[in-house]
Amino acid sequence: MTEPIDGAALLNEVEAFHRRFNVFPHEAAYVAVVLWDAHAHLLDCFESTPRLAFLSPEPGSGKSRALEIVETLVPNPMAAVDASAAALFRAVAGVDGKRPTILFDEIDTIFGPKAGENEQLRGFINAGHRRNRPMFRCVGDGANQTVQAFHSYAAVAVAGLGSLPDTIRDRSVNIRMRRRARNEKIEPYRTRIHEKEGFALRDRLAAWAEQVTERVKDAWPEMPDGVTDRPADVWEPLLAIADAAGGDWPHRARAACVSLVNASKVNDKGSLGIRLLTDLRDHVLIGVDKLPTIAILDRLNALDDAPWADLDGKPLDNRRLARMLGEYMTADNTPVRSRNIRTAGGVLKGFHAEDLADAWARYCPPPSQGSATSATPLQPSSEPLNL
Repeated sequence: MTEPIDGAALLNEVEAFHRRFNVFPHEAAYVAVVLWDAHAHLLDCFESTPRLAFLSPEPGSGKSRALEIVETLVPNPMAAVDASAAALFRAVAGVDGKRPTILFDEIDTIFGPKAGENEQLRGFINAGHRRNRPMFRCVGDGANQTVQAFHSYAAVAVAGLGSLPDTIRDRSVNIRMRRRARNEKIEPYRTRIHEKEGFALRDRLAAWAEQVTERVKDAWPEMPDGVTDRPADVWEPLLAIADAAGGDWPHRARAACVSLVNASKVNDKGSLGIRLLTDLRDHVLIGVDKLPTIAILDRLNALDDAPWADLDGKPLDNRRLARMLGEYMTADNTPVRSRNIRTAGGVLKGFHAEDLADAWARYCPPPSQGSATSATPLQPSSEPLNL
C-alpha cells in the first residue's frame, strides 16, 4: 500500500522552491502559484481551469523565470512562444493521452497593441478554460473537408508585458510582477542543477494528486464573502486543492483569494463602456441632472488619466459618445439617447442623469467613500443652462 503523502508539507516544499528563484510582489502570489502548480495535476477533477498570468509594465521583472520554475513542476509542459492555434488544438487533442500544460512566454507579442488581433488563439485560450467546450474546425482539402471537434481544455500559464485581453484576464490569476529591489535576493537558477529538483517535486505532486483525486473531484469549497461569478470559477479549483492539502493552506488560500480578487477590482477599470459610465457618474454629471453633449465632451476630454482625449488618435466626439451610451438601457428598458436640453444659447442635445441611473447601478463599481458622487446630492436644473 502506498504511504499517504502529507499534502500541506508537500505544498510548503513547492513554495520554498519558488521562493529560492522568484520574488513575487506579495504573499498571496506565492500561495496562488503553488496551488496552480498542483491543480495542473488534477485538471479532470474540475469544471474549469484558471489561467495563470505573470504580467509587468517593464522587462526584467522575473516573469520568464517564474514561468521557467512552473515548467519544472507541472505535467507535460509545452513551451508555446510562437505556437499557432492549429498546433495547440492538435497538441491538446493528441491521441497519446498526454494533455500538455501550455506555457506562453512573451504573450504581449501575440496580444499586444502592435500585434494586431489573434482571434483564433484567443478563442483557444478562452474555450480551454472550461471542460467539455470543444472548438469546431474544418479539416481536409478543398471539397473533402469535414468538421472536427477539437478539445481545448488545458492548463495555461502566460507571461508578458502590459495586460491581457479582457476575456483572458477575467479567467486568470493575475500576478503583477515588478523588478527586484536591491535588497531582494534570489538564488541563481541553473537548469542542469535545479531542474531535477523541480522534476522530483513534480513527481511527488503527481503521486499526491492520485491519492486525493476522489476527494477533490467531489469538493465544493466554501468561497470567501464577496467572491462570486467569474472570480469564483477561477478560484474554486485552487481552494479545493488547499482544502485537500490541509494544514494552514485552506486559510492562506482564502486570504490570497480575497487579496488577489480585490486587487483585480482596483486595477480593472472594466470595458471602455464601463469606464465611460463611471467617469460620467463620478466626474461629469456631478450635482446636476443633465448636461448638453458639448459640455459632457469638454469635461471628459479634460480628465487627467483618462482615455477620452485620445481614442484611436482623436478625442471622443458626439457620435461616438452617443453610440457608446446607446448600448445601455434606461430604467424603462429603452436605449440611452440624447434629449433636448434648453440652455441660455438655445436648445442643445444632451444626456440626463436619470437615463443613466440604471446603467450606473448595474455596471459601475460603488462610488468610493467621500467621492463627489456620494457627497453631492443630485440637483435638478429648472433654470436654463448658461453655456
